[in-house]
Amino acid sequence: MITVFVPRDAAALSVGADEVATAIASEAKKRKTEVRIVRNGSRGMLYLEPLVEVETAQGRVAYGPVTAKDVAGLFEAGFLEGKSHALGHGLTEEIPYFKNQERLTFARCGITDPLSIEDYRKYGGFEGLTKALAMKPIDIVTEVTTSGLRGRGGAGFPTGIKWKTVHDLKAPQKYVACNADEGDSGTFADRMLMEGDPFCLIEGMTIAGVAGGANKGYIYVRSEYPHSVHVLREAIEVARKANWLGDNIQGSGYSFDLYVRMGAGAYICGEETSMLESLEGKRGLVRYKPPIPAIEGLFGKPTIINNVMSFAAVPIILAKGGEFYKNYGVGRSRGTLAFQLAGNIKRGGLVEKAFGVTTRQLVEDWGGGTASGRPVRAAQIGGPLGAYIPVSKFDVPMDYEEFAKADAMVGHGGVVVFDDTVDMAKQARFAMEFCAIESCGKCTPCRIGSIRGVEVIDKIIADIDRDKNIALLEDLCVTMTDGSLCAMGGLTPFPVMSALKGFPDDFHKPAPNKFLDAAE
Repeated sequence: MITVFVPRDAAALSVGADEVATAIASEAKKRKTEVRIVRNGSRGMLYLEPLVEVETAQGRVAYGPVTAKDVAGLFEAGFLEGKSHALGHGLTEEIPYFKNQERLTFARCGITDPLSIEDYRKYGGFEGLTKALAMKPIDIVTEVTTSGLRGRGGAGFPTGIKWKTVHDLKAPQKYVACNADEGDSGTFADRMLMEGDPFCLIEGMTIAGVAGGANKGYIYVRSEYPHSVHVLREAIEVARKANWLGDNIQGSGYSFDLYVRMGAGAYICGEETSMLESLEGKRGLVRYKPPIPAIEGLFGKPTIINNVMSFAAVPIILAKGGEFYKNYGVGRSRGTLAFQLAGNIKRGGLVEKAFGVTTRQLVEDWGGGTASGRPVRAAQIGGPLGAYIPVSKFDVPMDYEEFAKADAMVGHGGVVVFDDTVDMAKQARFAMEFCAIESCGKCTPCRIGSIRGVEVIDKIIADIDRDKNIALLEDLCVTMTDGSLCAMGGLTPFPVMSALKGFPDDFHKPAPNKFLDAAE
């Protein structure tokens, strides 16, 4: 029987993957051809979704983007035998966009049935956990520390230090919490992995539980990800039945279980202490630190908190060793990161590469430049609180320390591209307005500063005391950076000041003529 793969990933569903799968089943029945349809995750080449693959003797052959209307023609052309077609791309593994990546975290994504334990184990799944169950917890922590793994969120804090802090504490109850509140603009790596390889996250969190001495874990998923929630809950049930979760995992004596909790649409809950408040059933407000969550986290107990990409990197570290993982990357930025290409870009999607790749390589070699065909002018890297990078900085390697020197941050790896028609003064205003809308309101610099920031930028754009207001904006940004309780207010000046410094001409344009604008 011929196997056809049609993604169940939300990105593919949004452009008709379900309809394509139905059309393939219907056409096969009409032609009295037996076809097995597997709903896999996405390979990450989102510009080709829905990407349909056919298993052949030579390997999987890709066709895309496929619509339901294309299906009959694909059958006529012999796509079940991997024959050529206008939508054909040859062997999936040989597509340059995919072939030139270094996939460690996403090694299985798009290859396996996300809810098949057999598929997961066939491609190396649970090898890391199996090794961890036979190790002393402190040796697991040491392996993670050796790997050089750092938080794949914003600050890039060493994961091993977090784990050791929790491991060393004596407490009757400890927790593991996964921050899957992926709210940054242009990011989708967490969602893609949760929907395409959920057992990887389950395995990584279970290893963390064993290492830290926790027996319960929670995955906090943003409400905008209903497909992720559904897949995770189903995968957790499958893992429980196979005894990879629950009591006495695989006869090891260790017990660990997982639960999924859905957020309510607050960006601030991506901040770890605000997430903990939400998990406890409270309003998502930032906590004062110290104490840090590793010491007093969920319900006041020691808690390991990482995001999806951090936990998902752990299985291969335990399976192949910390030194193996450390061999990827540069400087103090070790391993790989899932870079997500979005915005005005020709070939949007996920690119997993070792640290050290440049923005220029990502935008030009993988992304193919802008979708509009116009010159690239800037890219915002690291989400809505990340800096706007001018083309002159596109050759700075993706490295936590090198980006910091360039007054930027790698963050979660989101890369949002803009062409030369973008108005950076308006983008700076957007950053301040975003903070005003999403602030939890607990501290004055963030709550009030962001509102005043929008007002000041509006005056600059309107050419009202422009020089004085630019000076005022700079002073306000210093106050927000130094005085805000968390990164929400503390980092909002990042995109604002990067726009002001990198694109000063946009802040000195003639004031817009409201009458002309209204007439147009």
